Amino acid sequence: MAQPIWIMTSAFDQLNLDEVIKKAHETGVQGLDVCVFRKDGTRDDFVATHLDYDHFTLDTAKEVLDKFNSAKLRLSIGAFDNLIGGDPAQRIKNQNHLLKLIRIAHLLGGDANDVKVGTFVGYNHDLGNQENGFEKNLEEYAKVFSPIIKYAEDLGVTVLYENCPMEGWRSAGYTSTFNNLPGVLAARKLMYAMIPSKAHGEIYDPSHDVWQHTDPVEVIRHTDMDRLKRIHVKSTRNNADPYWGNMYPTQLVDKSLADRAGVPTAEHEWDRHHYEATLPGFGVGDSMDWRRFITTLQEKGFSGPFEIENEAGLSKGTGNMAAIMQGYKATVLNLSPLLWPLTEDGYQYPAEEFKEMKALAGKDIPVVTMEELG
Repeated sequence: MAQPIWIMTSAFDQLNLDEVIKKAHETGVQGLDVCVFRKDGTRDDFVATHLDYDHFTLDTAKEVLDKFNSAKLRLSIGAFDNLIGGDPAQRIKNQNHLLKLIRIAHLLGGDANDVKVGTFVGYNHDLGNQENGFEKNLEEYAKVFSPIIKYAEDLGVTVLYENCPMEGWRSAGYTSTFNNLPGVLAARKLMYAMIPSKAHGEIYDPSHDVWQHTDPVEVIRHTDMDRLKRIHVKSTRNNADPYWGNMYPTQLVDKSLADRAGVPTAEHEWDRHHYEATLPGFGVGDSMDWRRFITTLQEKGFSGPFEIENEAGLSKGTGNMAAIMQGYKATVLNLSPLLWPLTEDGYQYPAEEFKEMKALAGKDIPVVTMEELG
């Protein structure tokens, strides 16, 4: 069976959903992970909102399903913010937004249509700075997410955590760059042990482990494959740093002092670790063996979509739509021999493997909040 390639829509933040679907056709992919970030959120990096989450009804869901079926595309949805830390008011808004997305996924057919909901967990540094701070964050996660996952389970929806540590999510003046709890495999395993429900799992992005000098193949070998539903396709080119090393982040020091000493210091929040975001097969090499990684996934029985997340400096980073599309097309060409069968027309995804999504929700349901879930 061929494995589908999808696009995460964050790189198309200036386009509406119909325009994004046209771009998907141009690249030859089989689905979209539709970004539905809060329009009043605090993030300003790689965010987009391609569904009207405040006015989403059962009729809207039917329209969306018809739109995607007509385009022969599948979909999931997601928004990635801090749900257990940061500003308390924003934290609650992020939690309530995730509940809106779970409701939307249910109206779109949920797990029966393989419509998942992607999210971060975040990190609470008020707790993390204390002794046993990591464990206290696990406890905060369980307190916040237990009712969320129960709500998702009741609606037939699976929530997926993405493993980016969000290393630039705080001021460069802070020593730590671990800002999202599921950023390491150990945390994810502990999270599932604390909330055993099958209504949560993960989107795995190998690039985040590459710059942490962790072999993604070994991560997959130790992953509970029943939890793994999506793979993010994004590469990393690691760069050596003789000054700060490659274990800890670059620290912020007074620039005049750093200049006198001839030592580099952090220029901004994301200038902490020594790597460049890339796409496989586009412009520069990367520090990962994609064939070995995909072969391991296939040996372990993974059959989900490979979602291209375009944050590459030479593609999305240019702000040039043509370069963004070139990055996507190059990545599809790079992956197709590993995922699709060889035909007279080269490596092609079999059209007959597309399955239409069904309008399964029988009735509309109201929006709920964390306060109402108790």
